[in-house]
Amino acid sequence: MRLRGILLAAAVFGLVFGLSNSTPVSAADCRPDRVDLRGGWGQISFSVEIADTDALRAQGLMFRETLPRGSGMLFVYPKPQRAAFWMKNTLIPLDIIFLNETGQVTRVHEGAVPGDLTPLPGGDDVFAVLEINGGLAAKYGISTGSQMRHKVFSNSAPIWPC
Repeated sequence: MRLRGILLAAAVFGLVFGLSNSTPVSAADCRPDRVDLRGGWGQISFSVEIADTDALRAQGLMFRETLPRGSGMLFVYPKPQRAAFWMKNTLIPLDIIFLNETGQVTRVHEGAVPGDLTPLPGGDDVFAVLEINGGLAAKYGISTGSQMRHKVFSNSAPIWPC
């Protein structure tokens, strides 16, 4: 009887703490202040501020002197469109990650130079853009084809649903 209790406790522990071969993805895994990215390189999460209005997108990360390493800003458009970014009044180097409506990374500009006015094109079907500290995209392996999970992709056919 004692052995049965130990086995039952071990099974419950495994279910509660995800020791099975697969962990189900649920809506609870998605948070409005976080994005998750994955690819053949693994998975990483960033705490994000959302810029989903014209005013917030125009301000972006301008005039900020620092950005915590695990943080970023997620720019979201009402619909996919042509988009390009520049670094006017931006004081910190950034990696700029462009995504389509499904949450797939379509382009990555690494090491955007502070203050540079050169447009960095994202393409014609940009729905969201993630800005993170310069050098992190290469460090973690974030590249074209990587996938992002966040609730902003829920109105289309997300490649990695919440």
